[in-house]
Formats: sequence, structure tokens, C-alpha cells
Amino acid sequence: MAAAGEAVTLQLGHYAGCVGAHWWGLQAAALRSPAEAAELRAAALLRTERAAGGRETQTPRLVALELKGGVGALRPGGAAPEAPVAWDGAVAAYLEGGSAGGSAPRDGGHRTDDASSARKGGSGTAAQGTSPAPSRLAVSQEVHPGSSVRVWSDYLNVRLHPKSVYVIHQYMHDGDCGCLEAFGQGESLLQDPGCIEELEDRLHFYVEECDYLQGFQVLCDLHNGFSGVGAKVTELLYDEYSGKGILTWGLTPVTSNEGDFQKNFYRLMNTALGIVHLSSHSSLFCPLSLSGSLGIKPQPPVTFPYINYDASLNYHSSAILAAALDTLTAPYRLSSSRGSMMHLAETLNFSGRKVVAAWASVPFPALRGCSLPDTLCAYQRDVPWKLLSSCREQKVSCCFAQSVVLRGICKGSPISSRPGKPPASPLHACESSEQMLQRYLHTAFPGAFSTSHVLEQPCDTLPPYPQFFSPLLTRQGFLLDKPPSYSSAAVESIPVLAALQSSPVLRTLLCSLHRDLQKLNVRRWASFFSAGVEEGDFQEALEELRTLSQCYETGFEADGSEDEADSD
Repeated sequence: MAAAGEAVTLQLGHYAGCVGAHWWGLQAAALRSPAEAAELRAAALLRTERAAGGRETQTPRLVALELKGGVGALRPGGAAPEAPVAWDGAVAAYLEGGSAGGSAPRDGGHRTDDASSARKGGSGTAAQGTSPAPSRLAVSQEVHPGSSVRVWSDYLNVRLHPKSVYVIHQYMHDGDCGCLEAFGQGESLLQDPGCIEELEDRLHFYVEECDYLQGFQVLCDLHNGFSGVGAKVTELLYDEYSGKGILTWGLTPVTSNEGDFQKNFYRLMNTALGIVHLSSHSSLFCPLSLSGSLGIKPQPPVTFPYINYDASLNYHSSAILAAALDTLTAPYRLSSSRGSMMHLAETLNFSGRKVVAAWASVPFPALRGCSLPDTLCAYQRDVPWKLLSSCREQKVSCCFAQSVVLRGICKGSPISSRPGKPPASPLHACESSEQMLQRYLHTAFPGAFSTSHVLEQPCDTLPPYPQFFSPLLTRQGFLLDKPPSYSSAAVESIPVLAALQSSPVLRTLLCSLHRDLQKLNVRRWASFFSAGVEEGDFQEALEELRTLSQCYETGFEADGSEDEADSD
């Protein structure tokens, strides 16, 4: 069966780089597994070339836009903190083997509530050399335990092609001034002929290498000026690559700006404008965040029963989102299927619903040794996943359409009752794990159009993936009946359940953003509009946001839901 084709990935912004660094680490870990066991095609995301000596190497098919000071130094053999002195001579890379406990970085990354103390000065730089491969030889086993993780390249453990990283020198990654903080600033960047030429040159390089380009994955910061960059980038892709899939992920870290109204206002404006513009030029758009709310009022971050993470650390939160992203994108990367990005989008975006919500169970709570039907039966009334799109969760199980992936579950587990006895449940009567999951979804979401996939290939969680898991998990991420009496070993992989849903919960998100913006006196914030957004264009985007929210009405909650939301 012919493969669906290749995808080019774009990372726009620093938090997009954080999620991307972990995601590329997951691809590297998957390459270390036996090739015959791979259910996901590495070629969908990675390019292959021959290095000196004829050895095949692979690098991400990636274009990453970052600000000055936000990259660090990307060296052969992985990534390292930016060197204080430039060196033009030969470089030898010494890789330190992983410790027995699989330790993660001690300082888990840049804290979103204290950006000014994270990293000062320094200029970003593109990857140097024809550094090729996420493989045993090209991947560092861990970030040094004593290092302080400041930027995403500190835990990027794959090599990038020289065409991958483009540093925007007009703005600084950190600091009290000179930051890319408004939507209009981002739009203006992509109107600069030099910037457009650089972007198009990198895109053409990767596109021309593809045997069959199925589309583009765009990871874009939604909370800052990169939302404006993403708006122009997706417009360019839409115009130049007609008919190709564009899947855009609007990423927002867990922020703590409770006392800074201007930052909250800018974040709200960037988010609302970003959703409107990114969704209009994308085949599918998904807001992705562990923040409890994208609105003006902060809400507690998402929690997971078997992960103890620090929400203020980008290194932690981006790792969880990367595991979800790797699972959500599986349908167009399968070795056994010709499903494409455009096919995935078309199953979800009908009736103008181009915005989708993401759900994930990280890890999926399956008892060690328990069969899949027994596990699913334990969650008949409540699917054990969390909403990753900053919408207020609703108790009613309802969606219009969904794409669901369950991975890390052995398909060889017993799936039927013992001979001579009736099945314990309809799930036990199914002949395959795929049928089981489909029947489970039909029961949990009656009337919804559901597509599903079950993979044995788990999500690998070896360093530099953080070890923030509960001691109740085995090495393979399954649940123990009781805490072990001995010190638990590092969790090497986990099962994950994830879904993209076209769901009424999105009306809650879109309406709340619309309502928050209506309440604000935008005339007080002339600085935001002076960056390039006309007030008339803003009012038009506000109306488009309201129209988009109406696509997710079911007819049952339309009268009362706004009053209910106002009471929050």
C-alpha cells in the first residue's frame, strides 16, 4: 500500500519550539525501536540523506522561526547552552551516557511567570553544519543533570538541518522591551520582503525533496505576536500550496499574569485574532494548552492523576502536549493506511467547524495485565481524558465528529470471554481491538461520527522527556494495584488515549473570548492597535469570532449557556 506522503512542519515562536523539541525527541526514540515493529512512518516527518561514508541519516523536515536569544547554540550531537565565546575551529562532541535512573534536567525549564530572570542577552543562531540524524549516534541520552534549562534547544536531542532555524533579529526573546508582543507586529514581519524570501526559500527546499507532499503542520504561539506571524504564514501556505492540508496548532503556555492587566489584554487580543485568522486559512485549527482558560480571567491549569508536573515550567507542560500531539497526528502517519492530513481535516471540519478541541489521557490508566475490554468497561460512563483546549469542560458527552487514537495497548490481549461462557459485555464480544474502541465510542458518544485507531506502539518517555510520573506506574506506564515497596524505575513508555473533536465545548471557548473582548474598552489600548491592527479590522474579527461560535450550537443549550457562562 502506497504511503500517504510527507508533511513539512513549521514552528512559530518559543513555546512552539518547546513542544517541538519534545516531539522530535519522541520521533528519535521511535527510530530506536525495530523498524519492522514501527506502526508510524518516520518518513512522514523526517527527511533522509546520505552522510559521509554512505550512512543514512534523518533530520526533521522543519522550518522554525525564533527570536534573537531564543535558540541557544545547536551543536553536532544534539543541543547545548549557548557558548559565551564564538569558536570557528573544529568541534568534538562528547556524549554522556544516561544515568541508571534516567534522570531528567534538575531545573525543568523556563518559568513562564518570570521570563525576565530566565535568560538575558545573547543572539539566536541557526543550526550549523549538515547535522543529520535522530539515531543512536546523533542523539544525546540526557540533558546534563546540573544544567539549567533556559531555552528549548537545551533539551532538543536531535540534529537539525541548516535550513531549519531562522532567527528574527528585530525582536528579543526575553527582556522588558523589544519583544514581539502584539498581533500587528507579527503580521508586519511577514510583510518584509527579506523575511518572506527567507521563509519561502526554506519551504521550497523541503517541499521539492518530497515525493508527495500531503501538507503542513503549523505549531504556532497563540498568546504573543507570533499569532500574527502565523496568520500570515498560513495565508501564504493557503495561497501557494492549494489543495494541501494545513493543520495548525495554536499553543499557549500556562501563564501567571494575574496582576498584569496589560499582558492579559495583549494575550486575549492575540488569542482571539489568532483563532480567527489561523482557522480561516487552515484545513483544521486546534487550540492546545494546559491553561485552564484563554480568557481574561485565569483558571487553574489542567491536572493529570498520574503526572506530577510543574505547570509554570515550559519544559514540563510542553512535554505533555507533545505526547498528545504525537498521538493526535497518528492517523496521517500510519504505515498501514493511506489516510492523509486532508482526509483527517475533512472528517472533522464540515459545516464550517474548522476549530477542533483536543482531549488526552496521559497516560491512559490501564492496569498491568488487564485486557482492553475490561479496561474500557471500567470507564463506560466517563472517558478518562482531559480537555487540552482551555474550554470549560461540560458533563454531557456530546460531539459532532471525532478522531480517536489509543496507543501502547497490546492487541494480543484477551479480547473475548472464555469458551462456553457468554461475553461479559458487548465489548468482550468484539473480534478486534479496533472494533472494541469503535463500539466504546459509539456508546459514549451516540450519534457522533467517530474514526478510531489502536496502535501497539507506545509513547516513549526516556530522557530528555521529564520523569514526573506517579510511582504507581510500571516501566511501560501501566498502573500497579498498590505502590511498590522499592524505589520505582524510570518510566520508559506510556499508553496514551487522545482525540480531536468537533464539539459544542468550543462554543463555550469562542463565546467567552467574544464576551471578554466586548466588555473591554479597547480605546484604552492604543499601543496594541498602533502595532498594525486597524480598529475596523478588529471589529470585523470580533464578528467572525461570534459567527464561528454559532457553528457549534446544538439547539439545546443556545438560550441558557451564555447566562451560565456569565456567572462563572
